[in-house]
Amino acid sequence: MTHMEEKKHWKRDIILFLSGQTISLFGSALVQYAIMWHVTLTTQSGLMMTLFIVCGFIPTFLLSPFAGVWADRFNRKNLIMIADSMIAAVTLVLAITFLMGYDEPWLLFVIAAVRALGAGIQTPAVGAILPQIVPEDKLTKVNGVNGTLQALMMFVAPIVSASLLSMATIEVIFFIDVATALIAIFTLLFFLRIPLHQKAADGQTTSYLDDFKQGITYIKNHSFLKPFFIFFAFFFVLMAPAAFLTPLQVTRSFGDDYWRLTAIEIAFSVGMMAGGAIIASWGGFRNKVYTMAFANLIMGACTLVLGIVPVFWIYLIVMAVFGVAMPMANTPTTVLLQEKVDSNYLGRIFGVFGMISTSMMPIGMLIFGPLADVVEIEWLLVGTGLLILVLALFFVGNKQLIEAGKPAATGQE
Repeated sequence: MTHMEEKKHWKRDIILFLSGQTISLFGSALVQYAIMWHVTLTTQSGLMMTLFIVCGFIPTFLLSPFAGVWADRFNRKNLIMIADSMIAAVTLVLAITFLMGYDEPWLLFVIAAVRALGAGIQTPAVGAILPQIVPEDKLTKVNGVNGTLQALMMFVAPIVSASLLSMATIEVIFFIDVATALIAIFTLLFFLRIPLHQKAADGQTTSYLDDFKQGITYIKNHSFLKPFFIFFAFFFVLMAPAAFLTPLQVTRSFGDDYWRLTAIEIAFSVGMMAGGAIIASWGGFRNKVYTMAFANLIMGACTLVLGIVPVFWIYLIVMAVFGVAMPMANTPTTVLLQEKVDSNYLGRIFGVFGMISTSMMPIGMLIFGPLADVVEIEWLLVGTGLLILVLALFFVGNKQLIEAGKPAATGQE
């Protein structure tokens, strides 16, 4: 096979792979929004929202350390298909139970948990499979395209979900999700040949626990990683009200219409797409830690303002600005880890980071969710907004972090 043919081949493969994954993601997002709004509008309770979010996160958290190791040890293509099939099967059962008239809220919590398990297995495998399909010099571009596709799905899904919910029942959305998952599985099964990667082909010499422990030791031995992870743990706890309680706040303060809930998701997604474009073209400050701190200050300010805005359209603008800041915080964070962490440990370090990001927000919800039934959500937003601003100043004040954030090429400046 000539070099040119191989090139043609990888493009075909990546288009097939990303199309299948995007279609599957779209179905999942439809269901995710439908269930979340169903819970928000039928219960209007902070506690029920907390339960739903905890069910949707805890399994991902518990699986993260294993899933990272699995993605290195086993056939990644099979892992992705197994996860997709598991989610599709459970969604199908749920759709049938609902059609038969049995629609208890706890069923929705079960499906949230199973979907989270699937996502926990799938995410590291998809991330690790891309370098197997794509030539190295094209990775940044393909990851960028993948990110844009995901933002686009997150933009379209709430609109379609709300329109479907106003015309049809929640079961219809469940069936759509089953269909999209099947498309993704068939694409992988029949059209994609992905060679087995080296570590999966080799015999495994160390145990899971040893693999994971080595990752923890690595964090202890690198001066900037500890404050970095501690900062993010606090940051994610404080982000919980802005991330999860805003739909409830809108329902209580502005009115319980699907279009309002759709509007805040759209505003946020449009902001995120814009933010992604800005960070891609600008690249951020020379020191990545300054870019992160700048984005965190914007998010703190937005959280604060969401608590005091009385007019809905201004609220939407603030949501969009919040969305812009998101990629400006995420991108330098990921790149900093990719540049500074030894590649043999990268999967596990991202595993630990994944555990922090998936566990701290639900822990925040355990505090703020029940509080939202006693205290006005506006006050929670003002309080956490102020704390995020203080936290961002601490972040910039840390010498080890500032040192780690310096451009890699020039070394010590």
